Amino acid sequence: MTKNTIEQPIMTYPLWTVQGLLAPLFLFAGGMKLVLPLEALTRQMPLPGLFVRFIGLAETLGAMGLILPGLLRIQQGLTAVAAAGLMVIMIGTTGLTLVSGAVAPALVPMVVGLLSALVPYGRSTEALPKKFVRHVDLADLRST
Repeated sequence: MTKNTIEQPIMTYPLWTVQGLLAPLFLFAGGMKLVLPLEALTRQMPLPGLFVRFIGLAETLGAMGLILPGLLRIQQGLTAVAAAGLMVIMIGTTGLTLVSGAVAPALVPMVVGLLSALVPYGRSTEALPKKFVRHVDLADLRST
């Protein structure tokens, strides 16, 4: 690699797609937990109302953390942190669903958790094998 080239991960577009799908999902889920009355929230799940509100706040902030750092190009490492936090929430949701005896509905939070786990893995350049990194000539970038 010369000084006129940079490494650009090939996984950027699939990761943005996953982040773009997860962000509205968590924004909606978290927003509903923040807006609905506590009585309605505690009827649906056996958790304290304030804890459900905290989960809603974490989901809403996590959804913003998936998109805003990359969009604004400020503290882009926070995207991986937000996705890891959402993954932890999905692990808890999957476990809670399994404990309630519903195996098939537990697949949805499990898949969402796996997609959330993909983001911090893909965003860390050390985790990418060299075959997933392409070299881009800086002269090509300047001409576009």
